[in-house]
Amino acid sequence: MFDSVHEECGVFGFYENKTTDVSASVYFGLYALQHRGQESCGIAVCDDGVIIHKKADGLVSDVFSREALDHLGKGNMAVGHVRYSTFGGKNHNNIQPLVIRHIKGNLALVHNGNLINATELRQEFEMSGAIFHGTSDTEAIAYAIVRERLNSHSTEEAIEKAMPKIKGAYSCIVMTATKMIAFRDPDGFRPLCIGRTNDGAYVVASESCALETVGADFVRDVEAGEIVLINADGLKSIRTHIKKKNSICIFEYIYFARPDSVIEGVSVHHARMKAGKILAECSPVDADIVIGVPDSGIDAALGYAEKSGIPYGIGFIKNKYIGRSFIQPQQNQRENAVKIKLNAVRETVRGKRVVMIDDSIVRGTTSARIIKLLRDAGAKEVHVRISSPPFIHSCYFGTDIDSEENLIASHCSSTDEIAREIGADTLAYLPIDKLCELADRDCFCHGCFTGNYPLDVSSASRKNKFDEKIHK
Repeated sequence: MFDSVHEECGVFGFYENKTTDVSASVYFGLYALQHRGQESCGIAVCDDGVIIHKKADGLVSDVFSREALDHLGKGNMAVGHVRYSTFGGKNHNNIQPLVIRHIKGNLALVHNGNLINATELRQEFEMSGAIFHGTSDTEAIAYAIVRERLNSHSTEEAIEKAMPKIKGAYSCIVMTATKMIAFRDPDGFRPLCIGRTNDGAYVVASESCALETVGADFVRDVEAGEIVLINADGLKSIRTHIKKKNSICIFEYIYFARPDSVIEGVSVHHARMKAGKILAECSPVDADIVIGVPDSGIDAALGYAEKSGIPYGIGFIKNKYIGRSFIQPQQNQRENAVKIKLNAVRETVRGKRVVMIDDSIVRGTTSARIIKLLRDAGAKEVHVRISSPPFIHSCYFGTDIDSEENLIASHCSSTDEIAREIGADTLAYLPIDKLCELADRDCFCHGCFTGNYPLDVSSASRKNKFDEKIHK
């Protein structure tokens, strides 16, 4: 419905040395990660070597009733996944966990990220007789692991051998009959962390906020390139592919992650507050009130207000019961559809010069509709401040950023022109040279802003590469 940025998924794993209601623990973990994917979800449980799974389109609360969790049964470990599908990717076979049964056993795989060589891998496996049931990159990862497993002593050894052949972003959890293995690509595009409960259970999650929901304390992040083995003997680290620097996606801090998460030692809330303060320093404006567009614009708005001395106010009320899978309205209904999800607070903005903080502008159509909401509510002026630089390039590592021809910053010649198109009195973005200040580090992936990617993407395919072929 909205031309906003989407992150493709979140992963969660839970391991105990005893049989318990692990599916419920994963359910709560996925609930905390629901913001990372709201179109489908799944859970796989391992009990005495047998893997049982359920997955479907819908929110976690819709898919997993008490009866559904009871059907999964108890076990000593489980993995789960929430997903946002890109383009034509609404294919049931793409819903994770992906469960594979091969000659040396069973495994369940969950994956967050996007491969840049998935097309080549898929063609290579198909030429050797592999049959793909879905269109996601995750199947290519699974086949790479299984092929190496045929000539390896263990699954972790197979993963170690497969990783150099898998190019791109992947934060994964694999569950076999006896162990759980978490691994992260050597550039560390997507986050992954480890927690532990008081009774000794291990938890692996995309974000630290999900650890708290199951009573686990944060232990550490999975390092970029690291393979972490969790079994009855505890935790073991395989560090063959670790590099000195990683390139985590800067948009994890700006938009994707929940503000109460800590990623790579940096508070997401703090990073967003810092973005707002930088905007106030670099792009001040005379105004009466600062408001944030829910949800990720709110923290930056607080930072802007604190630094500028302009009061912060609640400018929008968001309908919490509409997910990203909300039905697509007809063209002539889209303005009303925006009002269903977001409403301006007239008492806050009427007669005021408003500074509106948002995390990004993609095509510009949603920004225009939101600004119109403020105008209709009586705002005297609307000054837009964006807590990221302009999007001018596509992403190849797991962010659903539109193609360049549809990005408003790519086809407009100036910021003033964009401001006119969206109906703002003024517009300013976070300066590109200030990105490193958000998390006090100088190594990020910011290719969507600069065109400079950590990996060569010249041969990377579009995100809907397989779906285009299948749906023709």
